[in-house]
Amino acid sequence: MKRLPNLDPLRFFLASLVLLFHLPQLSANQGLPYFDGLPIFHRGLEAVYMFFVLSGFLIIRIIYRAKIRGTFSIRDFYIKRILRIFPLYYLVLGFGFFFYNVILPYLNIYFEIKYTWKEALLYNVFFLPNVFAKVYEPGGIIEILWSIGIEEQFYLFIAPLLFFIKTKWILPVLSALLFGYFILYWSNVFEVLRDYTFVFFYLFTGGVIAILEEKKMLEVFKRRKFFPLLVCLATLLFYFTDIFMFEPLWLRSLITCLLFGFFVHTLAFNNRGVEMNNKIINHLGSISYGIYIYHAIILNAVVFLFLELEILQNLNKKLTVFLMLLLTFAGTILIAHISYTYFELYFLKLKNKFRK
Repeated sequence: MKRLPNLDPLRFFLASLVLLFHLPQLSANQGLPYFDGLPIFHRGLEAVYMFFVLSGFLIIRIIYRAKIRGTFSIRDFYIKRILRIFPLYYLVLGFGFFFYNVILPYLNIYFEIKYTWKEALLYNVFFLPNVFAKVYEPGGIIEILWSIGIEEQFYLFIAPLLFFIKTKWILPVLSALLFGYFILYWSNVFEVLRDYTFVFFYLFTGGVIAILEEKKMLEVFKRRKFFPLLVCLATLLFYFTDIFMFEPLWLRSLITCLLFGFFVHTLAFNNRGVEMNNKIINHLGSISYGIYIYHAIILNAVVFLFLELEILQNLNKKLTVFLMLLLTFAGTILIAHISYTYFELYFLKLKNKFRK
Protein backbone atom coordinates (compact mmCIF):
# COMPACT_ATOMS: atom_id res chain seq x y z
CA MET A 1 0.00 0.00 0.00
CA LYS A 2 1.38 3.40 -0.98
CA ARG A 3 2.45 5.51 2.00
CA LEU A 4 0.30 8.62 2.43
CA PRO A 5 2.20 11.92 2.14
CA ASN A 6 2.93 14.42 4.93
CA LEU A 7 1.90 12.16 7.81
CA ASP A 8 5.43 11.27 8.93
CA PRO A 9 6.36 14.96 9.40
CA LEU A 10 3.09 15.37 11.31
CA ARG A 11 4.08 12.54 13.64
CA PHE A 12 7.41 14.22 14.39
CA PHE A 13 5.72 17.58 15.01
CA LEU A 14 3.25 16.04 17.44
CA ALA A 15 5.91 14.04 19.31
CA SER A 16 7.96 17.25 19.63
CA LEU A 17 4.99 19.06 21.17
CA VAL A 18 4.73 16.38 23.86
CA LEU A 19 8.43 16.85 24.67
CA LEU A 20 7.99 20.64 24.82
CA PHE A 21 5.07 20.11 27.18
CA HIS A 22 6.94 17.91 29.65
CA LEU A 23 10.34 19.64 29.77
CA PRO A 24 9.29 22.81 31.65
CA GLN A 25 7.04 20.75 33.94
CA LEU A 26 9.87 18.56 35.22
CA SER A 27 12.32 21.48 35.31
CA ALA A 28 9.94 23.51 37.48
CA ASN A 29 9.26 20.49 39.69
CA GLN A 30 13.00 20.13 40.37
CA GLY A 31 13.60 23.84 40.91
CA LEU A 32 15.47 24.37 37.64
CA PRO A 33 14.98 27.33 35.28
CA TYR A 34 12.29 26.77 32.69
CA PHE A 35 10.31 28.56 30.03
CA ASP A 36 6.69 27.85 29.12
CA GLY A 37 5.52 31.33 28.22
CA LEU A 38 4.17 30.43 24.78
CA PRO A 39 0.97 28.45 24.03
CA ILE A 40 2.97 25.85 22.10
CA PHE A 41 4.45 24.65 25.42
CA HIS A 42 0.94 23.78 26.66
CA ARG A 43 -0.34 21.65 23.78
CA GLY A 44 1.13 18.27 24.69
CA LEU A 45 -2.20 16.65 25.51
CA GLU A 46 -3.80 18.01 22.35
CA ALA A 47 -0.85 16.64 20.36
CA VAL A 48 -1.64 13.18 21.73
CA TYR A 49 -5.29 13.68 20.78
CA MET A 50 -4.26 14.36 17.19
CA PHE A 51 -2.11 11.24 17.34
CA PHE A 52 -5.32 9.35 18.21
CA VAL A 53 -7.16 10.86 15.24
CA LEU A 54 -4.27 9.93 12.96
CA SER A 55 -4.16 6.40 14.35
CA GLY A 56 -7.90 5.89 13.90
CA PHE A 57 -7.65 7.31 10.39
CA LEU A 58 -4.89 4.92 9.32
CA ILE A 59 -6.00 1.78 11.13
CA ILE A 60 -9.66 1.90 10.09
CA ARG A 61 -8.65 2.80 6.53
CA ILE A 62 -6.42 -0.29 6.43
CA ILE A 63 -9.19 -2.51 7.80
CA TYR A 64 -11.82 -1.05 5.48
CA ARG A 65 -9.67 -1.50 2.37
CA ALA A 66 -8.80 -5.05 3.44
CA LYS A 67 -12.48 -5.89 3.90
CA ILE A 68 -13.27 -4.61 0.43
CA ARG A 69 -10.57 -6.92 -0.96
CA GLY A 70 -11.81 -9.75 1.27
CA THR A 71 -8.40 -10.15 2.91
CA PHE A 72 -8.97 -8.81 6.42
CA SER A 73 -7.66 -11.15 9.11
CA ILE A 74 -8.06 -10.39 12.82
CA ARG A 75 -5.09 -12.64 13.58
CA ASP A 76 -2.78 -10.85 11.16
CA PHE A 77 -4.04 -7.46 12.32
CA TYR A 78 -3.20 -8.18 15.96
CA ILE A 79 0.15 -9.73 15.13
CA LYS A 80 1.17 -6.61 13.19
CA ARG A 81 -0.01 -4.32 15.99
CA ILE A 82 1.86 -6.42 18.56
CA LEU A 83 5.06 -6.31 16.51
CA ARG A 84 4.82 -2.53 16.22
CA ILE A 85 3.74 -1.59 19.74
CA PHE A 86 4.75 -4.24 22.24
CA PRO A 87 8.57 -4.40 21.95
CA LEU A 88 9.04 -0.70 22.74
CA TYR A 89 6.13 -0.58 25.17
CA TYR A 90 7.41 -3.39 27.38
CA LEU A 91 11.02 -2.23 27.08
CA VAL A 92 10.19 1.21 28.44
CA LEU A 93 7.73 -0.20 30.97
CA GLY A 94 10.41 -2.51 32.36
CA PHE A 95 12.98 0.27 32.43
CA GLY A 96 10.50 2.57 34.17
CA PHE A 97 9.92 0.11 37.00
CA PHE A 98 13.68 -0.45 37.30
CA PHE A 99 14.32 3.30 37.32
CA TYR A 100 11.86 4.18 40.09
CA ASN A 101 12.36 1.06 42.20
CA VAL A 102 16.11 0.50 41.85
CA ILE A 103 18.03 3.41 40.28
CA LEU A 104 16.47 6.24 42.28
CA PRO A 105 16.87 4.46 45.65
CA TYR A 106 20.49 3.67 44.70
CA LEU A 107 21.07 7.39 44.06
CA ASN A 108 19.35 8.23 47.37
CA ILE A 109 16.58 10.07 45.51
CA TYR A 110 13.22 9.61 47.19
CA PHE A 111 10.23 8.64 45.07
CA GLU A 112 7.04 7.31 46.62
CA ILE A 113 5.95 3.93 45.26
CA LYS A 114 2.19 3.60 45.70
CA TYR A 115 1.66 0.25 43.99
CA THR A 116 2.54 -3.40 44.52
CA TRP A 117 4.20 -5.47 41.81
CA LYS A 118 0.99 -7.45 41.43
CA GLU A 119 -0.95 -4.24 40.73
CA ALA A 120 1.73 -3.00 38.34
CA LEU A 121 1.65 -6.19 36.28
CA LEU A 122 -2.13 -6.48 36.38
CA TYR A 123 -2.78 -3.02 34.98
CA ASN A 124 0.07 -2.76 32.49
CA VAL A 125 0.07 -6.27 31.05
CA PHE A 126 -3.69 -6.15 30.54
CA PHE A 127 -3.68 -2.87 28.63
CA LEU A 128 -4.76 -0.44 31.34
CA PRO A 129 -1.70 1.82 31.74
CA ASN A 130 -3.97 4.89 31.62
CA VAL A 131 -5.82 3.67 34.71
CA PHE A 132 -2.55 2.68 36.39
CA ALA A 133 -1.06 6.13 35.73
CA LYS A 134 -4.09 7.90 37.19
CA VAL A 135 -4.47 5.73 40.29
CA TYR A 136 -0.86 5.18 41.31
CA GLU A 137 1.12 8.12 39.80
CA PRO A 138 4.07 5.81 39.04
CA GLY A 139 6.33 8.49 37.53
CA GLY A 140 6.61 10.19 34.16
CA ILE A 141 8.56 7.43 32.39
CA ILE A 142 5.71 5.00 33.07
CA GLU A 143 2.85 7.50 32.95
CA ILE A 144 3.74 8.40 29.35
CA LEU A 145 2.44 4.95 28.39
CA TRP A 146 -1.17 5.93 29.13
CA SER A 147 -1.80 6.82 25.49
CA ILE A 148 -0.46 3.48 24.29
CA GLY A 149 -3.09 1.87 26.51
CA ILE A 150 -5.86 3.87 24.83
CA GLU A 151 -4.73 2.63 21.43
CA GLU A 152 -4.43 -0.97 22.65
CA GLN A 153 -7.95 -0.85 24.07
CA PHE A 154 -9.27 0.59 20.82
CA TYR A 155 -7.60 -2.14 18.75
CA LEU A 156 -9.08 -4.86 20.96
CA PHE A 157 -12.53 -3.45 20.26
CA ILE A 158 -12.39 -2.24 16.68
CA ALA A 159 -10.90 -5.24 14.86
CA PRO A 160 -13.58 -7.81 15.88
CA LEU A 161 -16.32 -5.23 15.40
CA LEU A 162 -15.33 -4.39 11.83
CA PHE A 163 -14.61 -8.03 11.02
CA PHE A 164 -18.22 -9.07 11.68
CA ILE A 165 -19.93 -5.98 10.22
CA LYS A 166 -20.73 -5.91 6.53
CA THR A 167 -18.69 -3.35 4.65
CA LYS A 168 -21.72 -1.23 3.76
CA TRP A 169 -22.59 -0.83 7.44
CA ILE A 170 -19.16 0.24 8.66
CA LEU A 171 -19.66 3.97 8.12
CA PRO A 172 -23.11 4.13 9.78
CA VAL A 173 -21.93 2.04 12.73
CA LEU A 174 -18.76 4.06 13.27
CA SER A 175 -20.69 7.32 12.97
CA ALA A 176 -23.20 6.12 15.56
CA LEU A 177 -20.38 5.03 17.86
CA LEU A 178 -18.66 8.39 17.45
CA PHE A 179 -21.70 10.47 18.34
CA GLY A 180 -23.00 8.09 20.99
CA TYR A 181 -19.69 7.69 22.76
CA PHE A 182 -18.99 11.43 22.62
CA ILE A 183 -22.27 12.08 24.43
CA LEU A 184 -21.56 9.36 27.01
CA TYR A 185 -18.05 10.66 27.63
CA TRP A 186 -19.21 14.18 28.42
CA SER A 187 -22.32 13.17 30.35
CA ASN A 188 -22.27 13.36 34.14
CA VAL A 189 -23.39 9.72 34.33
CA PHE A 190 -20.10 8.33 32.99
CA GLU A 191 -17.51 10.58 34.62
CA VAL A 192 -15.21 7.56 34.98
CA LEU A 193 -14.55 7.80 31.24
CA ARG A 194 -13.06 11.27 31.75
CA ASP A 195 -11.23 10.25 34.94
CA TYR A 196 -9.13 7.77 32.98
CA THR A 197 -9.08 9.67 29.66
CA PHE A 198 -10.91 7.06 27.58
CA VAL A 199 -11.04 9.47 24.63
CA PHE A 200 -11.96 6.90 22.00
CA PHE A 201 -14.04 9.45 20.10
CA TYR A 202 -10.83 10.87 18.63
CA LEU A 203 -9.99 7.48 17.11
CA PHE A 204 -13.56 7.09 15.86
CA THR A 205 -13.29 10.53 14.26
CA GLY A 206 -10.21 9.54 12.32
CA GLY A 207 -11.92 6.36 11.17
CA VAL A 208 -15.07 8.13 9.98
CA ILE A 209 -12.99 10.66 8.02
CA ALA A 210 -10.99 7.83 6.43
CA ILE A 211 -14.08 5.98 5.25
CA LEU A 212 -15.72 9.15 3.97
CA GLU A 213 -12.59 9.65 1.87
CA GLU A 214 -12.67 6.06 0.63
CA LYS A 215 -16.30 6.52 -0.39
CA LYS A 216 -15.41 9.75 -2.23
CA MET A 217 -17.76 11.72 0.00
CA LEU A 218 -15.23 14.49 0.75
CA GLU A 219 -14.65 15.57 -2.84
CA VAL A 220 -16.57 18.80 -2.24
CA PHE A 221 -13.77 19.98 0.07
CA LYS A 222 -11.15 19.23 -2.58
CA ARG A 223 -12.88 21.45 -5.10
CA ARG A 224 -12.62 24.52 -2.87
CA LYS A 225 -9.10 25.93 -2.77
CA PHE A 226 -9.69 27.91 0.40
CA PHE A 227 -10.70 24.90 2.50
CA PRO A 228 -7.28 23.22 2.99
CA LEU A 229 -5.76 26.63 3.65
CA LEU A 230 -8.45 27.37 6.24
CA VAL A 231 -7.95 24.01 7.96
CA CYS A 232 -4.17 24.41 8.13
CA LEU A 233 -4.45 27.98 9.38
CA ALA A 234 -6.95 27.01 12.08
CA THR A 235 -4.71 24.13 13.19
CA LEU A 236 -1.68 26.41 13.46
CA LEU A 237 -3.72 28.90 15.46
CA PHE A 238 -4.88 26.08 17.74
CA TYR A 239 -1.35 25.05 18.62
CA PHE A 240 0.36 28.44 18.62
CA THR A 241 -2.32 30.64 20.22
CA ASP A 242 -4.97 30.37 22.92
CA ILE A 243 -7.98 31.36 20.84
CA PHE A 244 -9.42 27.83 20.95
CA MET A 245 -8.83 27.34 24.68
CA PHE A 246 -12.39 28.13 25.72
CA GLU A 247 -15.08 26.51 27.82
CA PRO A 248 -17.04 24.28 27.92
CA LEU A 249 -14.62 21.42 27.39
CA TRP A 250 -17.11 19.31 25.46
CA LEU A 251 -17.39 22.02 22.82
CA ARG A 252 -13.61 22.31 22.59
CA SER A 253 -13.43 18.53 22.14
CA LEU A 254 -16.06 18.64 19.41
CA ILE A 255 -14.17 21.35 17.54
CA THR A 256 -10.84 19.53 17.88
CA CYS A 257 -12.40 16.31 16.57
CA LEU A 258 -13.49 18.11 13.42
CA LEU A 259 -10.34 20.20 13.09
CA PHE A 260 -7.89 17.34 13.67
CA GLY A 261 -9.83 14.99 11.42
CA PHE A 262 -9.89 17.41 8.51
CA PHE A 263 -6.28 18.42 9.10
CA VAL A 264 -5.10 14.81 8.76
CA HIS A 265 -7.28 14.43 5.67
CA THR A 266 -5.93 17.67 4.21
CA LEU A 267 -2.31 16.64 4.63
CA ALA A 268 -2.89 13.22 3.11
CA PHE A 269 -5.51 13.81 0.40
CA ASN A 270 -6.19 17.52 -0.02
CA ASN A 271 -2.70 19.01 0.07
CA ARG A 272 -2.93 20.64 -3.39
CA GLY A 273 0.31 18.95 -4.40
CA VAL A 274 2.30 20.20 -1.40
CA GLU A 275 4.23 17.24 -0.02
CA MET A 276 7.08 17.09 2.47
CA ASN A 277 9.73 14.90 0.85
CA ASN A 278 12.69 15.79 3.05
CA LYS A 279 14.39 12.50 4.00
CA ILE A 280 15.50 13.73 7.41
CA ILE A 281 12.05 14.99 8.43
CA ASN A 282 10.38 11.83 7.13
CA HIS A 283 12.86 9.69 9.06
CA LEU A 284 12.13 11.68 12.21
CA GLY A 285 8.48 10.89 11.62
CA SER A 286 9.31 7.21 11.22
CA ILE A 287 10.99 7.20 14.63
CA SER A 288 8.30 9.34 16.28
CA TYR A 289 7.02 6.41 18.36
CA GLY A 290 10.48 6.18 19.88
CA ILE A 291 10.70 9.95 20.32
CA TYR A 292 7.42 9.91 22.19
CA ILE A 293 8.14 6.91 24.36
CA TYR A 294 11.83 7.63 25.16
CA HIS A 295 11.69 11.38 25.75
CA ALA A 296 10.73 11.06 29.42
CA ILE A 297 13.82 8.92 30.06
CA ILE A 298 16.15 11.40 28.37
CA LEU A 299 14.41 14.29 30.09
CA ASN A 300 15.04 12.74 33.50
CA ALA A 301 18.69 12.16 32.60
CA VAL A 302 19.17 15.78 31.46
CA VAL A 303 17.50 17.17 34.58
CA PHE A 304 19.72 14.93 36.74
CA LEU A 305 22.85 16.28 35.01
CA PHE A 306 21.82 19.88 35.62
CA LEU A 307 21.08 19.11 39.26
CA GLU A 308 24.35 17.30 39.90
CA LEU A 309 27.06 18.95 37.78
CA GLU A 310 28.38 22.16 39.27
CA ILE A 311 29.55 23.51 35.91
CA LEU A 312 25.94 23.39 34.66
CA GLN A 313 24.56 24.96 37.83
CA ASN A 314 26.57 28.14 37.25
CA LEU A 315 25.00 28.91 33.87
CA ASN A 316 22.55 31.77 33.52
CA LYS A 317 18.85 30.92 33.29
CA LYS A 318 18.39 31.48 29.56
CA LEU A 319 21.39 29.36 28.65
CA THR A 320 20.24 26.64 31.05
CA VAL A 321 16.79 26.52 29.45
CA PHE A 322 18.29 26.45 25.94
CA LEU A 323 20.82 23.72 26.74
CA MET A 324 18.24 21.55 28.49
CA LEU A 325 15.95 21.82 25.47
CA LEU A 326 18.81 21.10 23.05
CA LEU A 327 20.17 18.14 25.01
CA THR A 328 16.71 16.65 25.53
CA PHE A 329 15.81 16.88 21.85
CA ALA A 330 19.20 15.64 20.65
CA GLY A 331 19.34 12.80 23.16
CA THR A 332 15.79 11.70 22.45
CA ILE A 333 16.27 11.73 18.68
CA LEU A 334 19.56 9.83 19.01
CA ILE A 335 18.15 7.07 21.23
CA ALA A 336 14.99 6.84 19.09
CA HIS A 337 17.11 6.47 15.94
CA ILE A 338 19.28 3.78 17.52
CA SER A 339 16.22 1.97 18.84
CA TYR A 340 14.48 2.09 15.46
CA THR A 341 17.54 0.97 13.51
CA TYR A 342 18.80 -1.80 15.77
CA PHE A 343 15.71 -2.92 17.68
CA GLU A 344 12.36 -1.93 16.23
CA LEU A 345 13.21 -2.67 12.58
CA TYR A 346 13.70 -6.32 13.43
CA PHE A 347 10.05 -6.57 14.50
CA LEU A 348 8.81 -4.27 11.73
CA LYS A 349 10.36 -6.54 9.11
CA LEU A 350 8.45 -9.46 10.62
CA LYS A 351 5.24 -7.53 9.90
CA ASN A 352 5.82 -8.05 6.17
CA LYS A 353 4.98 -11.73 6.59
CA PHE A 354 1.44 -10.70 7.49
CA ARG A 355 0.83 -8.19 4.69
CA LYS A 356 -1.73 -9.06 2.04
